[in-house]
Amino acid sequence: MKTHSVHARAMVRLNRAAWFATVAGMCGSLVSIGLARFAYTPLIPPLIQAHWFSPANAVSLGAANFAGYLAGALLARLIAAALSSRQALRLLLFVATAAFFACAYPLSVVWFFVWRFASGFSGGVIMVLVPTSILPQIPAAKRGFVSGMIFLGLGLGIAASGTLIPELLRLGLRETWFGLGILSLLLTVFSWFGWPADNPPALRFETSNDASFRSKISLTILYGQYAANALGLVPVMILMVDYIARGLGRGGDIGAAYWRVYGIAAIVGPVMCGGAADKIGFRLSFRAALLLQGIAVGILSFVKNLVAVGIATVLLGIFTTGVVPLSLGRIRDILPHRPTAQRTAWSRATIAFAAFQVLGGYGYAFLFSHSKENYGLVFLCGTIALVMALIVDLFVREGGSTAADLAHPSTLLVSGKKRYKLSLEDRKSEAGSRFHNSICTDDVRNGS
Repeated sequence: MKTHSVHARAMVRLNRAAWFATVAGMCGSLVSIGLARFAYTPLIPPLIQAHWFSPANAVSLGAANFAGYLAGALLARLIAAALSSRQALRLLLFVATAAFFACAYPLSVVWFFVWRFASGFSGGVIMVLVPTSILPQIPAAKRGFVSGMIFLGLGLGIAASGTLIPELLRLGLRETWFGLGILSLLLTVFSWFGWPADNPPALRFETSNDASFRSKISLTILYGQYAANALGLVPVMILMVDYIARGLGRGGDIGAAYWRVYGIAAIVGPVMCGGAADKIGFRLSFRAALLLQGIAVGILSFVKNLVAVGIATVLLGIFTTGVVPLSLGRIRDILPHRPTAQRTAWSRATIAFAAFQVLGGYGYAFLFSHSKENYGLVFLCGTIALVMALIVDLFVREGGSTAADLAHPSTLLVSGKKRYKLSLEDRKSEAGSRFHNSICTDDVRNGS
């Protein structure tokens, strides 16, 4: 039975509509987060050197994108209800694209702030709507893979920030903004017809409007873990290059080289983590991600060997992007067959991550400046946040096992000792889910 189940999952294939939606999702995350957020980091020194902005203004304008992201995540569901997910995604990709062209003209700090905020706002909405619009159309056995492909755009954006931006800057600062705008426009057009129609009526049906008490507890714990993950990653995103360049005395070129390694690892992160989740379940994969991130940030806290720092850099690059599909998969495990509730939960998780990313950024900056630039202390705080999230996952019963976890007999659940097999009722539920998904994908194929 076990061999047959694994073989059946391996035989599941994505149809053409599902592939188009997956590629559209990847384009959306690349434009709205990968480029709109991560491409700004290497642009800060040129902005200052060209006297477009003072150092303080340049940093604050970077924070404007985070503030917009938080606002977009808060309002995503209202926008989708007013415009439909498909129309909202198309519109906001154009807003993110327009922001690149607008930023090529620094008319004033206010002008620049508005467009950086707008690009962040688009990213927040898109991050909520893309997975919750696409994944309900995907067979259950392939959702981990598709999640990874969607968030592959985040890794591509990080990699581009270390490779594409330096080449564009050779042409000039304004030309760099234009280049990013043209790339975003091409990706927006390419994804135009890939977005699926809103979920068909059959998929909108849910047996209950409210999550059970156990599900609410599980989701609350997950929100806290996802927020703690943000606190663990923020020191890396802010200080890693500076730590290698100044803290270890290796210079800016070596620091930039490690950032490129970080970006390359971030490209493979979502697909690698999504593929692992398809094999061993999202819960065990999420637990492993917390453990390995904690080890990696801990290395930065205490170890100064460049080889060890390089290993930590690769691990952190993988999970900076890989933890996103894993967290989304945990939500789908907790709320199976309930796409509306999943969208609400994913919106809240995104808000929690964004809020603690902003708070962590300002908090770590304050700690760094008032600790005489103690890199190890800042990284240690990130390590503690990740360890606490892992402890919660290991020792707190957050509502028991889910159908998705039980579908993977190799997955160790909360007790860490028992192994579960798929029950007859769970197999019936999964079979119904596959039938349900086949209806949905047929509707998408037929253009409904």
